Order: sequence, then structure tokens, then C-alpha cells
Amino acid sequence: MQQRVVDAALADPAKSPRELAWQFTDRERHFLSESSVYRILRAEDLNTSPAYVVLAAGKTFAHPTHRPNELWQTDFTYLQVVGWGWYYLSTVLDDDSRYILAWTLRTSMQAADVTETLDLARARAGVDRVRVVHRPRRPSRTRGVRPITR
Repeated sequence: MQQRVVDAALADPAKSPRELAWQFTDRERHFLSESSVYRILRAEDLNTSPAYVVLAAGKTFAHPTHRPNELWQTDFTYLQVVGWGWYYLSTVLDDDSRYILAWTLRTSMQAADVTETLDLARARAGVDRVRVVHRPRRPSRTRGVRPITR
């Protein structure tokens, strides 16, 4: 079986271990896990590297903050509690101190929910006026990792 995996990998080097495992399971009616195919290919030094760019994190931020309340980050995340429904956690974090200024847990994600979380953060930080800078996201052409084209 190992030799058949090696032969299949040599015949089509573009196939991943997952695709080869699927091929053996579906076409040859012999179950072979992806991890087994990977180990066989690794032993023969036939593993191909995936076509994606690995970005290394910088040692510092490009635009670091220098004082509290200079920049706040907001986030919504959601979770489902079985038998209860969906809940939405809204947070406001101070970028300089990494301190969570305010958070709310809601059953909806409406503008009023966001406003209330921001009002709680303003009250906790003692900030009367807030300068809002909208930074819209750039539209993405594809979801997930884009392959490298050469």
C-alpha cells in the first residue's frame, strides 16, 4: 500500500495528502487516512509545501499608542447557548493599556447595543467627547487565504 501511495504522489505531485487519501478511499475502496498518507510521503520526502504566504508578525505595531484613551478597539463576538439561543458579547478595549473598559452581553446586535457599550466605556474612562475615525474595511475579493500565482 505504501508503494501505491508513493506511485500516486509521483504521478500527480500537485495532489495533497488529503486528496490522495480521498482518492484511495473513493476510487480504490481502501480506507487510508490523510495522516497516514502524510507520514508515508514524509518518509519519502515527497511532501509539497502549501501555496500560501506566511506573514511574520512585526516586533512592534506600525502606529503604537502612547497614552490611555488614544485608541479604543471594539469587537462583537457571538456564541450559542444550547436551549437558550444566540448571545452577543460587545467589548471596548483601550489599546494602550489593553484594559477592557466596558462589555455587555446581549441577545441582539443592534446599534443601540453598541451605543450602550460605548457609553459605558466613556463613563468608565471619564471621557466627555470622543473623536470617531471610521476605518472601513477594504472589500475582499476572496475569502480565506489567497494562493500565490507565479
